[in-house]
Amino acid sequence: MRIIKEVEIEGKRTEGLFDTGSFHTYVTKPLLAANAIHLLPRPYKVGLGGRTIEVKECCFFSGKIEGLDFSTWGIPVDELGKVDGKTIDVLIGASTMEEWEIIPNPTNGTLDLSGLRRREFTEY
Repeated sequence: MRIIKEVEIEGKRTEGLFDTGSFHTYVTKPLLAANAIHLLPRPYKVGLGGRTIEVKECCFFSGKIEGLDFSTWGIPVDELGKVDGKTIDVLIGASTMEEWEIIPNPTNGTLDLSGLRRREFTEY
């Protein structure tokens, strides 16, 4: 299930793809502050958009979805490409959606953002 929504990443408005088929979250490097990117001690490979990339870095960033704040870890990339004619600069994967209780609704292409609105979580 994939939904495209306008989001804000580090104060910049862009198109975000919410993709339950992707575990990781990816963000294009131009959206990130220089000090947000950290080298990984051991790179690994991931299939992304029909190609294989070597993941050598990670990043922590914040953003907004419909004006609601979130923050997450992600993988910085040079580009993500286009989906449905829109240039995608952030791909919100299942790990971030689970963390913030973002639930995609495939029937009407919307997101249930109850977790972001509530901002109270129980962890065990």
